[in-house]
Formats: sequence, C-alpha cells, structure tokens
Amino acid sequence: MKKGDRVQFLLIMLLLTAMGWCRQRDTGFLDRSVRVDGVTYRYQVYVPLGYTKHQRWPVILFLHGVSQRGDDGLQPTDLGIAQAIREHRDRFPAIVVMPQARKGQRWNTDLMQKQALKALDASVKEFHGDPTRLYLTGMSMGGFGVWDMTAKYPHIFAAYVPICGGIHGPPKVPDARVTLAADPKVADPYAETARRIGNTPVWIFHGSDDPTVPVEESRKMAIALKAAGANFRYTEYQGAGHEIWDRAYGDPELMRWLLSQHLQ
Repeated sequence: MKKGDRVQFLLIMLLLTAMGWCRQRDTGFLDRSVRVDGVTYRYQVYVPLGYTKHQRWPVILFLHGVSQRGDDGLQPTDLGIAQAIREHRDRFPAIVVMPQARKGQRWNTDLMQKQALKALDASVKEFHGDPTRLYLTGMSMGGFGVWDMTAKYPHIFAAYVPICGGIHGPPKVPDARVTLAADPKVADPYAETARRIGNTPVWIFHGSDDPTVPVEESRKMAIALKAAGANFRYTEYQGAGHEIWDRAYGDPELMRWLLSQHLQ
C-alpha cells in the first residue's frame, strides 16, 4: 500500500471510529417526533448510559399529568418518572418513552393514545426494544390514561403502574373518566376494567388524602382486581395528597418489580 493510500485509509478508520463513538454517546433524554394524521407530535425518549444495540431493552411508556400538556415535547420531563431518573439513573436500565398530550386533550382520547403508541412503536424499533417487556405507567391524568388503555390494549403491555388515577373523573373534571365509565352498556366499569386486565400485573399508588382524585377510585379498582383474582399490588400513602409521584417513582422496589415482568 502506498503512503498516500495508507494515510487515506487511516483517516477513514479514524472517521468511522469517531462516528461509532458518537453513536455510543447518544444517550440521556433525546428529542423525537412522530406524525399522526398529518400532525407532528414531539416527545422525549430516555436512553440509559449503558445502552447498546447488541441486546434487547425493556421499554416504559409514561403518560404525564395535566400540567405538562402542550406541543414542545419537553414538559413531560419536568415531573414524575423523569425526575426519578435524574436522581437515580442506576435504577432505570430501560428505554423510557414520554409522549405529550396537547392542550385541552386527555389521555382517554383515541388520538392522544394513537400518538403515544406510535411513539412507543418508533422507540421499540429505534432502540431495540423487547416486545415482551413493554410497560405502561402514568400519573394523575396519565393514571386515568393507564386505566383506559388497559381496557383497550390488553395484550401489549407486560405490567401497569397507575399513580393517583381512577375510572370515574373527579368531581371538578368529570370528563377525565375512562371510556368504559361513559359506556351505558357497562354496568360496572371497575369490574370490566379488571376483567380485561386479566393476569397482567398491576401496581396501584394513591395518597389517602388526595384532594384532586378521590382515593376511593384506586380502592375500588383494588377491590375489583381482587374479586377478579388479578395479580396486583396496592400502595396507599397515609396522610399524603395528590402529588405522590416522586415518592412512587422514587421507590427502588417499583423498578425492580416492573422490569421483572414479562408478557405471557
């Protein structure tokens, strides 16, 4: 090989090495977007520091609360699971997908669920997600979204974690209710939700003194799940109000439990 060829070869190898190094560094909170019915929806994806494409990764779909609605794709990282990741990154060896509902929209609508599921699908493909280890969690408005999606998509997720959510909307926001609660053909939406969940594991969190979403919503779901013989855990923080998500997502046992679940 001539000297000039050797130099060119070395330059190419250095360039390829640098490109590979950059790809390896592409972790943390990343900007992404999907298009649904001609509209672009921005969202965030968390990729753990030790990410490699040579293994399959668990993927968590997180549904935010009402105050994070918008179209910037960034606000879902302000509270909830993103905050827990920043404080305890070692507890989250998973891809975390954080879509954003638009102003005036809720996670109980087909359109918002469609864009969330499309973001999930895109993330599974891009980051080598494990289809048997997909998880759904959400807080407040997102907690209602979790319950709604458990009934609509019972064979996608390996486990659910609703935090301070419910079936019937709270007195001040009745339209936050899940779809089954608005169906006149469904006599008991709690029981029907539990029936559709089947054996998929669920861990419910709620504060006993929640002034926004009555704790009775989670208690009724726990009763329905027990009656259905479901696989569930229930944590009620005594004396706590509505904003319990930091406490729930900060519980080290939660992620150990969640990531141990596999789709049957």
